[in-house]
Amino acid sequence: MPSNTRRHVAAVAIAALLPSLFSPASAQAPKEIRIAQIHSLTGPLEAYGKQAQTGFQLGLEYATGGTMAVAGRKLVVIERDDQGKPDVGKNLLAAAYSDDKADIAVGATSSAVALAMLPVAEEFKKVFLVETAVADSITGERWNKYVFRTARNSSQDAIANAVALDKDNVHIATLAQDYAFGRDGIKAFKEALKKSRIVQEEYLPMTTTDFTAGAQRIIQALKDKPGRKIIYVYWAGAGNPLKIADMDLKRYGIEIAAGGNTLQAMVAYKPLAGMEGASYYYFGLPKNKVNDWLVSNHYSRYKAPPDFFTTDGFNAAVAVVEALKRTNGDTSTGKLIAAMEGMSFDSPKGTISLRKEDHQAMQPMYHTRIKDDPAFAWGVPELIREIKPEEMSIPIRNQR
Repeated sequence: MPSNTRRHVAAVAIAALLPSLFSPASAQAPKEIRIAQIHSLTGPLEAYGKQAQTGFQLGLEYATGGTMAVAGRKLVVIERDDQGKPDVGKNLLAAAYSDDKADIAVGATSSAVALAMLPVAEEFKKVFLVETAVADSITGERWNKYVFRTARNSSQDAIANAVALDKDNVHIATLAQDYAFGRDGIKAFKEALKKSRIVQEEYLPMTTTDFTAGAQRIIQALKDKPGRKIIYVYWAGAGNPLKIADMDLKRYGIEIAAGGNTLQAMVAYKPLAGMEGASYYYFGLPKNKVNDWLVSNHYSRYKAPPDFFTTDGFNAAVAVVEALKRTNGDTSTGKLIAAMEGMSFDSPKGTISLRKEDHQAMQPMYHTRIKDDPAFAWGVPELIREIKPEEMSIPIRNQR
């Protein structure tokens, strides 16, 4: 056979194969989307991390309609435990981006850990979504463009509590933990007060179990002040600062105020019926279909209501899925950032929006009063009113 004839035959044969080589049946299956979830599954904030873990799985299920996929791409969650240690969290995030090939990372439970992780997201130019940690500096002076947060920040806690407590002729002492969470929270609280006066600030170690000395200093500062006298407690994790109620505060006309917390922590609220504060979440407060789904499914699977930090994980998951839907499953960093800046989504708390300027979630808070309900082991927060995001002037602190 002449050489030109052989070439013609070969070309025809290759042309005949082309449709099958590039048909949908032979095309490569869509690549999975890998999400690293790095938070405290052991250590002082273990309970918070485990609640967020549960919430994240439920949130993915809700947002994907049970498919656990977006745009035909399966969602794979890579769980890692930072143990509440900043150096561990930092190393785990680097490994997640490099070794585990995570497309997006979610975490951390502790503000100190989250702050250590922020530069890693910038180094790898990958999105890091903060689901639980609340220090203002995360979306403030330590922020970079790869960082988003669906959790509330310290300013939201503080300003909501200021709305609840700030009135004329009120003197306030504060009791908080001596690390980023506590100091940022009290700083924001002080800035938000317009009428009340701060007379004492106490910062105690995270591991404190005996609050006597700090409480004595607070009592000394408050006891002779006129008008309403309040100790504002801003605490997370182990220890029960509300034990200071046993120090005969009523003798001096001193009351305690505290925001929301986990159900276990709010067992200590039960004897403090009438205590006011502002809460980020309690399962009985929001009235919407997303919260109804979360409460119903959590009860049916775990025989208990969702807890304070369960909604953190849930909100983070819904935000991730909503962003991926907007990019049609494209996980490139630029596309994700463009999708998430200014993005709004429905959550158990109602509508949450990620502010374009600093990627902080704008969301409602709840002014509550504690009720001693015999049906529950904890003090039940009853809604006085929902505080809308537009009522809270949350500072933009990242100097973008």
